[in-house]
Amino acid sequence: MNFKNIIFNFIKLPFKQIMSLVSDTSYKPWMPFKNKHFNTIYRTLGSKFKVIYRRKRLQTPDNDFIDLDIASVKSNNVVIVIHGLEGSAQSAYVLAVAHFLNTQAVDVIAVNLRGCSGEDNKHIFAYHSGFTSDLNFVIQQVIKGYSYQTISLLGYSLGGNMVLKYMGEYADSLPLQLKCAVGVSAPCDLEDSSNQLAKKSRFLYMNSFLKSLKKKALLKFEHFPNFELDKNRILNARNFTDFDDAFTAPIFGYKSALDYWTQNSCKQFLPLIKKPTLLITALDDPFLSDKCYPFLEAKNHPHFDLLATKYGGHVGFNCRFNKVYNLWCERQLLGFIEPHFSHSQ
Repeated sequence: MNFKNIIFNFIKLPFKQIMSLVSDTSYKPWMPFKNKHFNTIYRTLGSKFKVIYRRKRLQTPDNDFIDLDIASVKSNNVVIVIHGLEGSAQSAYVLAVAHFLNTQAVDVIAVNLRGCSGEDNKHIFAYHSGFTSDLNFVIQQVIKGYSYQTISLLGYSLGGNMVLKYMGEYADSLPLQLKCAVGVSAPCDLEDSSNQLAKKSRFLYMNSFLKSLKKKALLKFEHFPNFELDKNRILNARNFTDFDDAFTAPIFGYKSALDYWTQNSCKQFLPLIKKPTLLITALDDPFLSDKCYPFLEAKNHPHFDLLATKYGGHVGFNCRFNKVYNLWCERQLLGFIEPHFSHSQ
């Protein structure tokens, strides 16, 4: 049975068979990549693919901007890609999928979320895990400005949560051109994922994220001198609870970090999905806890499929020490979205 048949028949299987099915996939990494941390870090530090982008700046209704990086091969089909926390269109996993899809005659529009394109955005707020209004705006602008016959969504990590949330939240108002969506390594339960990353064994990940987030927060203090939040509290944050309580939540109008996480976790929106949607995730993901794997939500769902591998790390899915062989995830997501493409000229 090929992957397409596995995906399309996946939801018909009894729940007890799910684990045996998804653990027996074509993803068979070499020994070093069976270590979740090595697999995760290698994706970031390994060789990057070269992609020629053309930048398009969108002016938002609230007098801000969002930069799109477009890799076009003049296709009728486009994949809109959303990066993860503090990522961009230059993130290794975005470059990999853009390169791969272009070789398969598919256009890619990589979205740089506010403040992630190399230039600070104009407002005191930028983006967060569930800021789907910006994603909806981008999709509408792509429909207006281009003549794509089909649009697919693809989100990684934070972007995966955003895409999955969007597919449920906007289920009754999705445009006809939007055919399907894929999330990769999505933290479906933001609270549990945040707690997982707060563990001492995840210090390197947490420290890297906070270093970037705090740097951007400092820019906001410079640009908004009347900023009333506690600067020291933000800079002394040691985990996402500290940072989101002190910065993210109040900036976006949430009561607390917990309130922000609760309202924006995509898991609660999965039952509402009405168009084909796939989540690709690894059971050894160092960013995720048990609550981040929506097996129950996928059971008997007519539109939401789940592919969970035994190995893979976080947005890793590397196989060997050669980037050409590390496109397993890209091939799986293409297998899922390709049946929805238009092949007309």
